[in-house]
Amino acid sequence: MNLQIATLLGQDGLTNGAIYALLALSILLVFTVTRILLIPLGEFVTFGALTMAAIQMGKLPQLEWLLLGLTCIDCSLDLYQQARSRFNRRKLQGVALKLGYAATLVILVHTLPLAELPMGAQILLTLALIVPLGPIMYRLFFQPLADAPSLVLLIVSIAVHVSMVGTGLLLFGPEGARTKPFSDSGFHLGSVMLKSQTLWVILVSIFLIVTLFIAFERTLYGKALRATAVNRMGARLLGISPVFAGKVTFALAAFIGSASGILIAPITTLYYDSGFIISLKGFVGAIIGGLVSYPLAAIGSVAVGMVEAFSMFWASGYKEIIVFTLIIPFLIWRSMTSHHVEDDE
Repeated sequence: MNLQIATLLGQDGLTNGAIYALLALSILLVFTVTRILLIPLGEFVTFGALTMAAIQMGKLPQLEWLLLGLTCIDCSLDLYQQARSRFNRRKLQGVALKLGYAATLVILVHTLPLAELPMGAQILLTLALIVPLGPIMYRLFFQPLADAPSLVLLIVSIAVHVSMVGTGLLLFGPEGARTKPFSDSGFHLGSVMLKSQTLWVILVSIFLIVTLFIAFERTLYGKALRATAVNRMGARLLGISPVFAGKVTFALAAFIGSASGILIAPITTLYYDSGFIISLKGFVGAIIGGLVSYPLAAIGSVAVGMVEAFSMFWASGYKEIIVFTLIIPFLIWRSMTSHHVEDDE
């Protein structure tokens, strides 16, 4: 291995590590606030990439019907709850807004010249279709079980993951897809050509991480989520709604997952079932952070990306084994240094 090959591998490792860091932060955010290990996070990645690819090819993404159907179920449950108690005008307006939003997206998808839209508009349309699926998923599958044991939440998360994989096969088919790169230019670093898409991935990842940090440190809603993550019962006593916190964290996870899929779609071909392995590598980074430390999770995710890239050069047939074996020493170390077991609230 010479310097040029090492630089190319480092470039790939840093790109993959940036995506894994975003997914690890999403996993940590959802877990600390809701106690849910979001196994279906990878499906948001593939849905984002494949929806973007369908839009660029001028095909109807079909995801709009899934969004409309789930929104109707969500609103039906809200109306049923309202019927059992006194009708709240504000909540009825929220139901109307959700139905109007989903119906508007269906109309836009079927009337706009999708392939001729600017790339920025295509990205916004993709995010608009996928991000609402996050809070709807929480409302339908996890909110009724919010106080259930962690094992029950994990089983439900796995069931939702399997359902979303089947839904992805139904919506997008078994064929893989790539999207157009954000730009075709490149930059020379000595004798190595840096792809512009790589820089896009790194810069956007850094921007999202910094934005999330500022939001949690400076905004009222961010502080409310932090309070829920630190002490759920105390947050409830202070008037912070656990339902609101759960929906916001799932919306952020859906946004980060779909944005990650859009970022990596020009680099690699993604299939309907590619998301699980991608999110699992983000989970390795989250494990390195102990499912509590955001900086350690980000550093661990970059390390996972680097190990994966260099493993492809030295032992490409064993790269997945090498990456996932990283969990073992950290689990052993944490089991040896942990001296207490937290009871369920």
